[in-house]
Amino acid sequence: MPKNKFYVVWKGLNPGIYDTWEACRLQVEGQEDAKYKAFLSRGEAVEALGKGYTHYLKRTASPRAASGPVKKPVAGQPVLPSIAVDAACSGNPGDMEYRGVYTATGEELFHIGPFRQGTNNVGEFLALVHGLAFLKQRNSNLPVYSDSLNAIKWVRNKKSKTLLKRTPVNEPLFDLIERAEKWLKENTYTTTILKWETTQWGEIPADFGRK
Repeated sequence: MPKNKFYVVWKGLNPGIYDTWEACRLQVEGQEDAKYKAFLSRGEAVEALGKGYTHYLKRTASPRAASGPVKKPVAGQPVLPSIAVDAACSGNPGDMEYRGVYTATGEELFHIGPFRQGTNNVGEFLALVHGLAFLKQRNSNLPVYSDSLNAIKWVRNKKSKTLLKRTPVNEPLFDLIERAEKWLKENTYTTTILKWETTQWGEIPADFGRK
């Protein structure tokens, strides 16, 4: 019985890891200068996605085709491609909003809010769930970064642990929290959730720049 292969798409419609050639083909067919390669294990594919295509495609090219030595990625750098999510809140509670961006470019993918009488923790939670749903809807296996350990824990537990008091003013926000919890309980996902290391890399690319 043939072994399953895992296909890494570095440059294509939706970069990520795909379990079948057909799924991979849909991402690269007709895409200018698409970059992709098959691997025998998911672990190899995950590593390859993070290192980038030059580490693999140039390494296997003929000496004449290579223009120079392949540079290895610097240890401890963020995985690219990926997306990053973050929230901002003016006060505690206060007006809260959140967004998601491509980590490498800062291109905004979604931006929700502001909501009245919110908190930063709630925003980080909602941003992460939104990111997971965004990637699943697009059949993308890109990892997602958050700089909030609370948000990551809440998502893994499928429950917000906010101490925020529910009021008529922030009722729309609590409705969104309930929808996010419901999505987590009713959906599965393959997205890898990663912690953004602010002390090493600086502010997360989705940061609103209000500190």
